[in-house]
Amino acid sequence: MQAFSLGLLLLVTIFITGRGLGASGATKSGVVATVATVAPAHTQDSKFYTEFLKEHDNSPLKNWLVFEVLGVIMGAFISGLVSNRLSLTLEKIPSVSSKTRIITALIGGALFGLGSQLGRGCTSGSALSGMAVLSTGGVITMMAIFGGAYAFAWFFRKLWLYPGGK
Repeated sequence: MQAFSLGLLLLVTIFITGRGLGASGATKSGVVATVATVAPAHTQDSKFYTEFLKEHDNSPLKNWLVFEVLGVIMGAFISGLVSNRLSLTLEKIPSVSSKTRIITALIGGALFGLGSQLGRGCTSGSALSGMAVLSTGGVITMMAIFGGAYAFAWFFRKLWLYPGGK
């Protein structure tokens, strides 16, 4: 039922907005807005930033993807609060320090962000939305994401597995 609902949501999103779902666009909007505020001269000298600002009427935070991601974050927080599952603890195994867990999470997030820009979209935009319109590229992207993640995870499995594989 969840897969059907996600497919229906993607169909409606593509019909209404002309494009699928994706969270990396919201992150890009936030980065561009930050750079435009902190270093306006650099923003004006960069083709990437000027084109992005023109495309979004010089107001990248008014992009609907920003509101989508904020809604997901608020919805997750409210859901955790209502269901009494909200805890601000760091989940890790005893053999890994909190510092190591946080550093590896930040590195992983940064690599995912870089990969989403190189791949012209995150997993939601590239794979799910691509597959929703039966795109060959979407199917290949989904296989590459899961295959690559499965192969890469082998090297970092000790950061989350208990000793002895428990």
